[in-house]
Amino acid sequence: MFKVQLVGLFLFVSVLGCLGQREAVLKQIDLPHPYYFREMYLPQLTTGPSAAAWSPDSRSLVYSMAGSLWRQELGSTKAEQLTAGRDSDGSGYDYQPDWSSDQRWVVFVRYDHDAVELWSLDTRDGQTRKMTTGGAVNVEPRFAPDGKRLAFVSTSYKGHFHIFTGRFEDGLLSDVRQLTPENVSALPRYYYSQVDHEISPVWTRDGSEILFVSNRGHIHGTGGFWTVKAEPGAGAADVHYADAHYKEIHYEETNWKARPDFSPDGKRMVYASYLGQAWHQLWVMPAAGGDAFPISYGAFDNVNPRWSPDGSKIAFISNRNGNTSLWVQTIPGGEQTEVVAGERKYLKPMGRISLRVVDGGKSVAARVFVTGADGLAYGPDNAWMHADDSFDRSERPFEAHYFDTSGASEITVPTGQTEVDVMRGFENRFERHKVDVKADTTAQLTIRLVPLSGEVDATSTWVSGDVHVHMNYAGTYRNTPAHLVEQAEAENLGIVEDLVVNKEQRIPDMAYFSPRLDAASTADHLLLHGQEFHTSYWGHLGLLNLTRNFILPGYAAYPNTAAASLYPANANVADMAHEQGALVGYVHPFDSLPDPAKDPLTSELPADVALGKVDYIEVVGFSDHKSTAEVWYKLLNCGFRLPAAAGTDFMGNYASLRGPVGLNRVYAEVKPGAMKIEPWLTAIKAGRTFATNGPLLRFSLGGQGIGGEVRLGKKQEARFSAEMFSIVPVDHLQIVCNGKVARELALDSNRTSAQVDSSIPLEASGWCVLRAFSDKAKYPILDLYPYATTSPVYVSVAGAPVRSAADAAYFVAWIDRLIAAARGNTSWNTDAEKESVLAMLEEARKKYAEIAE
Repeated sequence: MFKVQLVGLFLFVSVLGCLGQREAVLKQIDLPHPYYFREMYLPQLTTGPSAAAWSPDSRSLVYSMAGSLWRQELGSTKAEQLTAGRDSDGSGYDYQPDWSSDQRWVVFVRYDHDAVELWSLDTRDGQTRKMTTGGAVNVEPRFAPDGKRLAFVSTSYKGHFHIFTGRFEDGLLSDVRQLTPENVSALPRYYYSQVDHEISPVWTRDGSEILFVSNRGHIHGTGGFWTVKAEPGAGAADVHYADAHYKEIHYEETNWKARPDFSPDGKRMVYASYLGQAWHQLWVMPAAGGDAFPISYGAFDNVNPRWSPDGSKIAFISNRNGNTSLWVQTIPGGEQTEVVAGERKYLKPMGRISLRVVDGGKSVAARVFVTGADGLAYGPDNAWMHADDSFDRSERPFEAHYFDTSGASEITVPTGQTEVDVMRGFENRFERHKVDVKADTTAQLTIRLVPLSGEVDATSTWVSGDVHVHMNYAGTYRNTPAHLVEQAEAENLGIVEDLVVNKEQRIPDMAYFSPRLDAASTADHLLLHGQEFHTSYWGHLGLLNLTRNFILPGYAAYPNTAAASLYPANANVADMAHEQGALVGYVHPFDSLPDPAKDPLTSELPADVALGKVDYIEVVGFSDHKSTAEVWYKLLNCGFRLPAAAGTDFMGNYASLRGPVGLNRVYAEVKPGAMKIEPWLTAIKAGRTFATNGPLLRFSLGGQGIGGEVRLGKKQEARFSAEMFSIVPVDHLQIVCNGKVARELALDSNRTSAQVDSSIPLEASGWCVLRAFSDKAKYPILDLYPYATTSPVYVSVAGAPVRSAADAAYFVAWIDRLIAAARGNTSWNTDAEKESVLAMLEEARKKYAEIAE
């Protein structure tokens, strides 16, 4: 008991230490699932345009691009930089411009100092003024038609998105008041806060009302369109929803990006919608609500529409070519023209870096981080820029940004010392270089990759893969199989399992689902399309290698839908997937160690493991690796064999995300030869794997490799061989047997490698793994902390079974929670559904109860 308590205390302190060091971007926002609203709603750094506003004469546009504001006349390819993201307070990234009706002022938002504040730009002299200083997240500023008032969204009240208005005069904001109230909903939301949000304000053309988007009264999506009189109360306590002031004029399931705008005549609105399709397009609707129809089409996103003051055109952002781009469409007419910044006039002296990454004399793809002398991130003009979702404030002022290079890239940066970091998977050293860039010149930089040490085993090959990837998931960019393979190449990742899944009503990659290898695959990089079964009640499942069809509906337990029932349970889904020959795994399992005595548990994992439904678990994934491992160890201690895998939950078309593809990857041991998916999946199911976000492991025990079994007639010493190589220092290398540390292994002086041959006593049947980890985050591993583990080497001593009564009792209590919740649930379609699931849970409980006796 004392040892178990110590393990729990160590886990708790360790997780707190890691989270205290690496914290979320814009952590003041109090909403669940920040990776969604951060990507889909908040402005992100992209090398292409991200938002635009018209000049009052409809002849030019001001738009955000690469973290700055730019002005460009229609019909011209010359873009003039208006802001460079730098002032006396430091550097920042500028987004979301709006232009006043007198043409003098542009308001925008600047991300800096862990906040997003409102700024104004005087177009006469180029001077900028800071309008808010509260340290909140303030976005989407919109001028009233008279240019004297401003509406915007702010988290200044309790960290939630609400609409505020203020008086605008001489570039400054005063008399700021909250327009929309704080309303706590009783609806059973999962991906959205219990507090209703209000976003995307726009003034009616007469300035009397504000249209906005809110999820008040709705469970799924970001909500419908509401109007309110532009008459705020004195403060949050004085603001209330009232029928006379707030009215919902249209509802459909929006997803952060609707952003409506009125026509100049005030009779119509344009907005972005994915109604009945997988991608956002431009739709128009009467200003007072009514029937809508699309005015653009395509298997890509057209978003952020702005109607020109003369009423003849709509500007919008599109990802039709992958990266973001700015377009103008005539209305009526439908002709679309891209606004291209072919020639850029910068505010400050700039130079260039010509970068080449080579391995063995040949150019190779890699991940690149470039930080200019101003502390901001830069990339090639056409590159997809990606941002980390968390960072250590003591290490850097902003989250890390990076892009992929095919091996040769040119980057325009400010003059001065520029840092260039390069990474290619876990098999090569992380390279960091500094370059002195001079004005109007090109600095040449060639980075030669150096492999980590380690002998090659000619009898087997370890192939890396990411078992949890989403090629497109409602993000900024538009991904394709060919580009996803390029992303894998930059990470030196062998196999990509794209799990097709829904995002609210739509399934963005449904058209790509196939039981066959994707045609974009190469000899060194394989791409397959599987499925993530998306029930947040029982726990998400990865379904690899479905050989016939996508399982529909792709989820269960979605309140207020026809899929509200808890049936099918995950065990039923696993049976359907296994019947197709698929592998079934639990993905991103646990952020903390569950306590059946206190926590309301619905994860079906222990029941499904006991019933033989689970082929792998993402020990390393979008969750806390140590917490997940604690549950995994308890399952192993009950005698169940469960291989370790790894999946990033990579959102392939996101600009802000948790790491690149292969951040969390599994290595599976196969025989040398051409790369094929079948042997790799077989190796995963057999447990010949190790899961990692950095450290590379090798382990054998008693002459058996990972996934093997040591059979002993009695208690005795057994020889082991353990190796570790890592691109970053690690703090611990351990052999763990039956859930306890059996041996702490010595690391080299740099803590980046180890090679130990010795012996340990094997006194009982069970299992042993080799694991490596650090107590804190280590750049450039963009995760909570470096962590790696092998799958078990199993141990049989005198044929005794593997049994832990304490761990079995833990899962009995867990399943009792599942049974009680299932019995009390009222969403079942039929009694037969309910009874079948309860019988399944009882069968699993019985297995643990027998072990606990």
